[in-house]
Amino acid sequence: MTLMDAFNAGLPFNRKNSQHSHFQMVMIFKSFIAMLVGDNSLKTVGEMSDALLETPAFDLAAQQLKRNPACAELIRDRYIPANYDIDKLLTYPQDSLGYIYASAIKGSGFDPNLHIGMSAASDAQYVELRLSQTHDIWHVITGFDTSPSGEIGLQAVHLAQFPYPLATMLIANSLMSSTLLYPEVLPSLLNAIAQGWQMGETAGVLFAQKWEHAWDKPLAQWQAELNIQPI
Repeated sequence: MTLMDAFNAGLPFNRKNSQHSHFQMVMIFKSFIAMLVGDNSLKTVGEMSDALLETPAFDLAAQQLKRNPACAELIRDRYIPANYDIDKLLTYPQDSLGYIYASAIKGSGFDPNLHIGMSAASDAQYVELRLSQTHDIWHVITGFDTSPSGEIGLQAVHLAQFPYPLATMLIANSLMSSTLLYPEVLPSLLNAIAQGWQMGETAGVLFAQKWEHAWDKPLAQWQAELNIQPI
């Protein structure tokens, strides 16, 4: 079986499907190579994510999440909360998830509300939308920073909890890049992956959480309840 045959496994064969799958493969590997040589922009990662969304692998990831009742409810209801009011969150107790998250966002200058108004036609699209929306919350909960190794460590948390295709590709890309171009960072990268995998294996189901319903809960309490020893 060729790589293309494996990619198309489970899809009814016709010329249209074959052409579409070929285009997906081209987009995935185009973005993969761009990242391999140093382009880690949101645009490039977004192109890879968009192409992966229509693969059988992403459908499998969504199906696995739906085995958990709380995840299934989120996916079924397409749960997307109201705007994150950063100024309001900064009035919460300083040990709360809301305050710590808002402080991190304020310091980074990121817009936490890029996803408001977006919709998801498929379960896979919703999973990616929700993961993108809560990405920085996962950073706060796990303690992984936003350095290159911290980002990859966080992807390992994802991958230990469910077969997230984007995490697989990003981890593979980082391993290839560090091995071929930056071998001096390989030990720290491997350590971050190991830490993230172990954390994801032992933690509660992070995707299932409606973080926004308990912004005022202390971060340490969230971590204890989810069995997370933060980095």
